[in-house]
Amino acid sequence: MANQFGRRRFIILGGAGVAGTLLLKACSNPASTPSASPGAASPNAAPGAGAQPGIKVGVMYSTTGSIAIVEKSLQDATFLAIDQINEGTGPWAGKKGINGQMLEKVVVNPDSNWDLYNQMSKRLIDEDKVVCVLGCYTSASRKSVLPVFEEKDRLLYYPVYYEGNECSSNVFYTGAAPNQQITDSIPYCIKNFGKKGFFIGSDYIYPKESNRIAKAELVNGGGTVVGDEYAALGTTEFITIINKIKQAQPNFILSNLVGDSIPAFYKQLKDAGITSKQIPIMAFPTTEEEIQAMGPEFAEGHFSSFNYFQTVDTPENKAFVEQFKAKFGNERVTNGVMEAAYIQTFFMAQAMEKCAQAKQEFTTSNLREATRGQMFNAPQGTVKSDPDNYHTYLYSRIGKWKADGQAEIVFSTKAAVKPIPWSQALYKGRICVHKTPDERGNSIVETKKPIPVAFLDKP
Repeated sequence: MANQFGRRRFIILGGAGVAGTLLLKACSNPASTPSASPGAASPNAAPGAGAQPGIKVGVMYSTTGSIAIVEKSLQDATFLAIDQINEGTGPWAGKKGINGQMLEKVVVNPDSNWDLYNQMSKRLIDEDKVVCVLGCYTSASRKSVLPVFEEKDRLLYYPVYYEGNECSSNVFYTGAAPNQQITDSIPYCIKNFGKKGFFIGSDYIYPKESNRIAKAELVNGGGTVVGDEYAALGTTEFITIINKIKQAQPNFILSNLVGDSIPAFYKQLKDAGITSKQIPIMAFPTTEEEIQAMGPEFAEGHFSSFNYFQTVDTPENKAFVEQFKAKFGNERVTNGVMEAAYIQTFFMAQAMEKCAQAKQEFTTSNLREATRGQMFNAPQGTVKSDPDNYHTYLYSRIGKWKADGQAEIVFSTKAAVKPIPWSQALYKGRICVHKTPDERGNSIVETKKPIPVAFLDKP
């Protein structure tokens, strides 16, 4: 095996709640590494003889199970960013690692199992001694690990759009807050499709909370909710819900289905005779990845609200797409959540570099202070980690899916939008402010006033 896989080494570990003994694999070339077994950890990019010790970073995404359809792309984007940082390429051109120290990724696969995310985060912190963790996709997985990071005072970099309503000093969020995805999409639906919305989602916290916000935005805009249905995670049978949609006759469908449910729903909707011209879908979780999996003919004419699409016209995005395809295959596509995973990896690296230049250790306290306020010329445009609430200034965009599986961007903000973790449609005047970097108490502030839209001022 050593001859076949180069520097691959094999380690045996036991894991509570994981059936049997787990085989843990480490490989020097993650781009060609097959998906790890559930719970498997893969330390790699370790320093060679005489080099400085590597900086251990946890990478925690599911590459098996019902959510792997998209989480694998987040892991790939993270691998690309870490390789660029170690090699001094891409946005890290002219450098080499973190002041000469290489990032050493320790990879785990929670198998789309919320309990395993909790167990794997403990293992990464307690046994692997990682400096921080990049990972999670669903809100269920984030909620599963959040108590671990808060109790142990470690940092999680979380890259996915979510329902908000969170203000943790142990998480940096690079996915959309509600005001960067929902707030613009519902008025667009009302204006372009009509006022009757049918809401559908997978049955867990993010889709339910996200739909609750979207329904409030619809009602505030004079619209009507004509349906609200949820399917168990991984469901691929939607005939009953589609019949309810036919009976309700909405002007649009707001979809918060995730994972394998997305292709199934789009295909069955079209097979049932409902076209995008009759009832368009506005989706939050549907990206280029799911559209490639289902076939673009099933998504054509429908819409998604995201901060990034592969068709964004910036020099940084052109380079990102080219570099990603060169590493993982020309047939691959980029998407909004993988771009957020790419962003957070560079936020982390820039923070580490700042600590190293100040001769500071990579403690949670130092990294937390160094990450807040970081800026990055991302593929979507210039973004910034908000120093007040640890969320990220992001663009808000809406794309209409075309026959080639790519999005025509039909709406975009002029610049990155300041994040507001709490939906102002439900919690008027509520914001999150960490007054000091190491504040661990309640950071929720009730202003009792409307919060105006604010945009990032580019330097």
